[in-house]
Amino acid sequence: MAGPGRDLKSMTLPELEGAVKEMGLPAFRARQLYQWMHVKLAPDYEAMSNIPAAMKEKLRESFTYTRVRMIDRQISRLDGTQKFLFAMPDDSLVESVFMKYKFGNSICISSQVGCRMGCRFCASTLDGLIRSLSASEMLEQIYEIRRVTGEKISHVVVMGTGEPLDNYDNLVRFIHLLTDENGMHLSQRSLTVSTCGIVPRMYDLAREDLSITLALSLHAVTDEKRREIMPIANRYSIKELMEACAAYFDRTGRQVTFEYSLIRGVNDSAADAAGLADLARPLKAHINLIPVNPVRERGYEHPEDDAVRAFKNKLEKRGINVSIRRVMGRDIDGACGQLRHRHMADSEH
Repeated sequence: MAGPGRDLKSMTLPELEGAVKEMGLPAFRARQLYQWMHVKLAPDYEAMSNIPAAMKEKLRESFTYTRVRMIDRQISRLDGTQKFLFAMPDDSLVESVFMKYKFGNSICISSQVGCRMGCRFCASTLDGLIRSLSASEMLEQIYEIRRVTGEKISHVVVMGTGEPLDNYDNLVRFIHLLTDENGMHLSQRSLTVSTCGIVPRMYDLAREDLSITLALSLHAVTDEKRREIMPIANRYSIKELMEACAAYFDRTGRQVTFEYSLIRGVNDSAADAAGLADLARPLKAHINLIPVNPVRERGYEHPEDDAVRAFKNKLEKRGINVSIRRVMGRDIDGACGQLRHRHMADSEH
């Protein structure tokens, strides 16, 4: 399936048209190829029934056709959430999650193999960063889940393993491919990209003039506490983050979301709620409260449900738009990076 040359599935339609022309083939073949890859989700060249054999041979010689392999699949008996462990073409491992909601089906994908951001509540970072994913490797997580489940997808979240803005160029290419009208054609408004706060890239993303939702992993309301939880806070202050969020909102008109992992005894006090409301109010930001998934290696604890509701009420009394993220897949390796980390640890024994 892999060839020696350029990554076919990461190419835009105009790029594909150029490549087909270089091969001395008629232009309409590019559109056929694009459809096979991004609409019909062809697993390989053999499945492309209206592509001539000679053209397939040329493609094999000149291009890589990216495909991921499913290594593990866990299905929650509680809510039907499905956790996937995928091997990339080089056998490196990433996770993706399929979730069913009232509004439709959502997929959370990874953007890197491992992560170098070091957030203390996250299992993704325990093994460090191996490499970034290509646009096609990000797409393939979605495509393989669709092949396996047969389900339609209404929302995509780039919030799994890795820091998306640390893989900026591939991320932007992925967004354009996923939302292209000739491909899967997901609405940009149905795509959320999460970042722990790489400020210069937040400004870059605003200038792309996309309609996606930007979600900031905030998790603390003072620089001191944020530095304890998230090493990135040593580089960028909360003031700088809020300025970047304001620039994004002003440029795109898209409401920013603050992701806030509630950690018992760490960031769940009344003072934390008041500080969070003060940060959110000027931006009209939406706050997504996430009761932290316990990560054994980190020693962080999940707050009681009553404490989560009380924190939410404190924010709402201050006029803040807030939701509590449903804890999905509690009976499987639900937190980012847990399944991959466990699989890697098992394979070492």
